[in-house]
Amino acid sequence: MSFSVLKEIGDAQKKKAVVDVRPGDTVRVTQKIKEGNKFRSQTFEGVVIRVDRKESHTARIVVRKVTSGVGVEKSYLIHSPLVEKIVITKRSKVRRNNLSYLRERSGKSARLSGKDFDRAAVNDVTVPEEPTEEPKEETKETETPTEAKEEEAKA
Repeated sequence: MSFSVLKEIGDAQKKKAVVDVRPGDTVRVTQKIKEGNKFRSQTFEGVVIRVDRKESHTARIVVRKVTSGVGVEKSYLIHSPLVEKIVITKRSKVRRNNLSYLRERSGKSARLSGKDFDRAAVNDVTVPEEPTEEPKEETKETETPTEAKEEEAKA
């Protein structure tokens, strides 16, 4: 198999529109979880500490939060059909791609400085529609007015 064939298969698995998630963002990820033969939605909110292979169909984010004094990290495949939606609630100023240093920090030293952003525009994941061209009706330019009247009479 050539690389182009593999790339086509991978691109077919991608979602059409995905939120632009960056390290330092506080996100709310909603995931479908199967229990028995039922599905339910579970929400996990935390700070994105890592973004891997952003342009690939295997793009992944690692989200961290502290619950009851215990740090919890979850990894999500962005293009997975089980990930229903990702909403960015806060964006922070960071200078790295991997914020693993937050694992050793707690309290005030673990805070990230926030920056302003347009929440509605960032979380809008509508797919831009491609303009479709409508077929134009062709008319006979060589028709004489009498021929046109005859065709209308037949119809």
